[in-house]
Amino acid sequence: MKRAATQDSNRKSSKSSADRGRTPLGSRDANRVAAAILEVLAGVRTPTDAAQALVVSVPRYYQLEQRALEGLIAACEPRRLGRVQTSESRVSALEREVQRWQQESARQQALVRAAQRTIGLAAPSVRVADKTSGKKNRQRRPTVRALRAAKVLRAAVDSASSVNSSGVAPTSGLQPVAGSGRMEAAAVHG
Repeated sequence: MKRAATQDSNRKSSKSSADRGRTPLGSRDANRVAAAILEVLAGVRTPTDAAQALVVSVPRYYQLEQRALEGLIAACEPRRLGRVQTSESRVSALEREVQRWQQESARQQALVRAAQRTIGLAAPSVRVADKTSGKKNRQRRPTVRALRAAKVLRAAVDSASSVNSSGVAPTSGLQPVAGSGRMEAAAVHG
């Protein structure tokens, strides 16, 4: 019984090795061009003879030969192990990752809500935009403190560099603004 199974597997392996020796079949024209190029590379034909057999000009033959050699070299490059990642498989992997992160986000939000209920915090109020008026509420752009301070300093420098008609510079400087913790330029005019 084992002997029959071994003979069957030997026949299968010999059949598959015969299949591996077969040349890949392309279109009729592609096979003709490939055969002509291989004959030139083997020294059986000249490029001029091959161009005449293919009914193309000699420069066109050289273009075809160059493309064939580039394809041969590309096919000889080592392949990456494992699955080849196509754009479709990459998209589906990214979609799965997005779904996973959405689930993780929902899980974290549920944990936050449970923690808030446990310690007695009120959930933050969610502001709902009024869509009936059709008018968009513009958010106020925050004034950057550094720009405000630079403006104050620039005003102080400008006022210090200007001299009034009597030749005496006006007294100016940074004065604290009551209750705000900020410094602003204040000029005292005499």
